[in-house]
Amino acid sequence: MTKPPAKLTPARALEAAAKPVEAAAHAVLDPLTSALKRAGIGRAEKDGKSTEPAAAAEPSADGPGKPGLKVSPLAVSMPKMPPIAGVQMAIGRAGFYKHERPDLLLMRFARGTSCAGVFTRHGVGSAPVDWCKKQLESSGGADVQALVVNAGCANSFTGKPGADAVRRVAGAVAKRFDCRQRDVMMASTGVIGVVLDDAKITTKLPEVEPRLTDNAWQDAARAIMTTDTFPKAATATAKIDGHTVRINGIAKGSGMIAPDMATMLAFVATDADIAPKALQTLVSLYTRTTFNCVTVDGDRSTNDTLLLFATGLSSAPRISRAGDHRLADFRDKLEKVLLDLALQLVRDGEGATKFVKINVTGAENAASARKIARTVAESPLVKTAFAGEDANWGRIVMAVGRADEPVNRERMKIMFGKLVAAQDGLVSPTYSEAKMSAYMKKPELEVSVDVGVGRGAASVWTCDLTKEYVAINGDYRS
Repeated sequence: MTKPPAKLTPARALEAAAKPVEAAAHAVLDPLTSALKRAGIGRAEKDGKSTEPAAAAEPSADGPGKPGLKVSPLAVSMPKMPPIAGVQMAIGRAGFYKHERPDLLLMRFARGTSCAGVFTRHGVGSAPVDWCKKQLESSGGADVQALVVNAGCANSFTGKPGADAVRRVAGAVAKRFDCRQRDVMMASTGVIGVVLDDAKITTKLPEVEPRLTDNAWQDAARAIMTTDTFPKAATATAKIDGHTVRINGIAKGSGMIAPDMATMLAFVATDADIAPKALQTLVSLYTRTTFNCVTVDGDRSTNDTLLLFATGLSSAPRISRAGDHRLADFRDKLEKVLLDLALQLVRDGEGATKFVKINVTGAENAASARKIARTVAESPLVKTAFAGEDANWGRIVMAVGRADEPVNRERMKIMFGKLVAAQDGLVSPTYSEAKMSAYMKKPELEVSVDVGVGRGAASVWTCDLTKEYVAINGDYRS
């Protein structure tokens, strides 16, 4: 796609990104972001801090989604989640797991709720992903009234039987809620290659529906967990034209995390009144700076789904354009909520003991910087060095070079925190092994690389790679 002209307004750039969203938004992301910055729109801080930061988590008996897993040492506790007008939820046990645990989430939305979604670019998408994409395209994201999520069965690579199972669940929910099948969104997570036993869900609906409440966000976050060791949630309040609106989000994921859209599963709701097209533009844009900037193991899921719902039941006026100046604070807070959720995924990386931020500057452009940062973040040699608390900057150099992006070896600089490891193509004259070793013992690390070519910059968050990751994934199906 041709780049927008230099004088393109933020509003028109945002509108262009929505036609069609999945293709256009992806193509114009860099110039679109530049337009937003020129307009002075606030950006989310890239330090992992939410507007309402969560405290360090304490292990709980019902924390992990799978028995026997220790709560991540990097875990954070759930914030207090206020109700969102027009959103109700309830959980149940459908029986997709052998052990006793909730594995079913039902959410109901007020009539007229707008919905937008971003989904995996994986070549083998799941039946629920196919369903959501099809229904959102058909309805334009207008008047979505329900969401059904199950854990324990991904219903991916299951052909027509899997698609039929999704349709039957959607039909059963639509009948109970007196809406159309296309108004029901679906999401699944779990083992790939197993057809969803839809009867396990449909037979539980009469039991689950009466329990619908507007105050069950914590239960909802737990019900969608698989190998997660703690439930993940974020919340924020924003102002739209002087009116207060709320944003709540939950997510799940700890392994098979290398998004190229969103992550395993994430569901965000707001009581703001935003038209579907504008909502879609926002979720597509901010996915890029949040979920697409985290990686645990370099493997992308077949089921990645991020859905954003806007019930319109706050007192704020209806907004039809994503570039509307009245949305400035909302845009900032939405991005912060998405980033908070994304960083919690990294903190719960399977077997993780280190939370690591990789910064790349001096790249040819932003896309080049992102590729270099992600290559470093996903390198097994780099990640195992983090696990061993080894400031092996040579492995950073290796990963930067194999990204196949322009770099200037003679001007390259590598830092661990504020400590300079290498510069100008050589080991730093101030390098201290003792100081480096002391820094690497911290649970949260930051590595910065300047490749000396241009002004492109990007950050990616990752975690270390430990023996526990192998143990968790070695018996995933047992």
